[in-house]
Amino acid sequence: MTRVASLYLPALSIERLRRLERPRAQPEPRALSPLPVDDDPGACSVPRGGNWRPGARWAREGARDRLGVAAEATALPLHQQPTMRELRRRSEAAEHPFKGRQHAPLAATVARAERAEAPAPPLILAHQIGNQQLIAAACPAALALGLVPGMAVTQARALLPGLDIRASDPAADAVVLDQLASHAVRHWTPTAAISGADGLWLDLTGVTHLFGGEERFSARLLGFCRRLGLTARVAVAGTLGAAHALARFGGQPIERIEVGREAQALAGLPLAALRLTPEALAAATRFGLERVGDLLPLPRGPLARRLGLASVRRLDEALGRVAEPIVPVVAHEVPVATLRLLEPIGTAEAIEQVIRDLLADMVEQLRTRGLGARTLVLALDRVDGSEQRLAIGTVRATRDAAHLARLFHLRIERVDPGLGIEAMRLAAPRTEPLGATPLGGTLAGDVGLADLSTLVDQLAGRAGPTALFTVGAVESDVPERATIRVEPMASPQGWPAWKRPVRLLRRPEPLSGVVALLPDHPPRRFTWRGHAHAVVAGDGPERIHGEWWRRDGEVWAVRDYFRVEDEAGARFWLFRRGDGVDGATGDLSWYMHGLFG
Repeated sequence: MTRVASLYLPALSIERLRRLERPRAQPEPRALSPLPVDDDPGACSVPRGGNWRPGARWAREGARDRLGVAAEATALPLHQQPTMRELRRRSEAAEHPFKGRQHAPLAATVARAERAEAPAPPLILAHQIGNQQLIAAACPAALALGLVPGMAVTQARALLPGLDIRASDPAADAVVLDQLASHAVRHWTPTAAISGADGLWLDLTGVTHLFGGEERFSARLLGFCRRLGLTARVAVAGTLGAAHALARFGGQPIERIEVGREAQALAGLPLAALRLTPEALAAATRFGLERVGDLLPLPRGPLARRLGLASVRRLDEALGRVAEPIVPVVAHEVPVATLRLLEPIGTAEAIEQVIRDLLADMVEQLRTRGLGARTLVLALDRVDGSEQRLAIGTVRATRDAAHLARLFHLRIERVDPGLGIEAMRLAAPRTEPLGATPLGGTLAGDVGLADLSTLVDQLAGRAGPTALFTVGAVESDVPERATIRVEPMASPQGWPAWKRPVRLLRRPEPLSGVVALLPDHPPRRFTWRGHAHAVVAGDGPERIHGEWWRRDGEVWAVRDYFRVEDEAGARFWLFRRGDGVDGATGDLSWYMHGLFG
């Protein structure tokens, strides 16, 4: 009997951001007053004349009565008042030494409430669809104010000016779901799959008895999500479609139906619970079909003509009439090769020989799986019990053992064998699919492009992984924000159609002695870095406006860029702040921003 659980995370995007912003600072420990020490160990703990013993915390020199001590203790702040046990009154039970007070005094609770921070403004996530920004997700406070997914961001901002608007990140949400699926495969069930962008499917067939039944497993799953800061709902049914529909439209944190009761459980749910297409939902609305129960008595032929054959199949899958397979997530196993040595080694030649043996085993594992290594980590276990690690990386996936051995050879001088190395372990934590290399063109005598990946790897091994890079494009109008460093072998796309200089200065440098005719003419003379340049040719302007959505200072900012050439043949890329007409656009100062050639 098949049993499937659907885990639904309705606020995954919002709660992922809230979890990242959760404060991590620990509360400051409460300072305790030091206790006085009795310097006379031979003195009697209880004096014959009564009163307090000499070493007690609240003992003072001279005769003091019990009322005076109690009055002083009452005058202290609440967090400094001694307990009855410290006052030598043992009529009450002592508190647990490792557990805080369960009930704080009312005054302290009120004080903490007064010091509490102001609540955060409502948060929404926006995504771009065409030329319009729409709400992708909203926090509960925003939903209570009527800001629902699909609403235009401009309308939401007009309704609530103090709204916290951020860009949605589906890739980060997918990473969280992948991690949850991998955890489920390792700890709950061998078959788990991702259901859309907000949940998981878990095949519970034959595994629920390990957790005390379906009810206890569902409660345990909700508790796990609660510890992660995620709101979740779980539904258990005999089909994927029924579990998916009940988790999202059931209304209860835990929903559970028996096999054969799918039709009765789904009859009152809306048609959107069947995962129908928007076109099918619109057609159903025109024909007056609103609930799943409205489809059950209808004949299949007319229903398929009106809503489509895919809608009928979704209904059959939810009712268990047609099988719907689960495409499981397979847990990634890191390829590992290990060698334990008969005797400890400490020379560079012996270490390199063991590395070559490990690489031979690693290459065989990668070839069997159809993978190539991007990162290799070598762990060396020394005789004294310590461990040393060496890591290498490649710009492209590879299984070339000789090339990988050369990369390790460049870092062999960093190995400190100590008293000797008794075991070595090589792991490939980052791999990529790597198929066969086509050699048809090479055998035919064609000369193709040279492969620079081996050269880049060796240079990076000598100079460092961050020394080599290429420049990629970023969607930004401001030139200094339009580039980013990417991997050396990457092929960046999205370059602007306008001509850009080969060398772009990190920061625009001011020019002096500029002679130019306003508002649209390039300069005829300028001084840069102490040298005067006479311009013989110029082109422009290319007007670039500030990015007003970043900060208020760029709302009216304007730059007019010019390409100029001086009498020596040098070509420069410079700009003027302001359009030359409106003073709010800039102060008409000139800056050097790049050089051509």
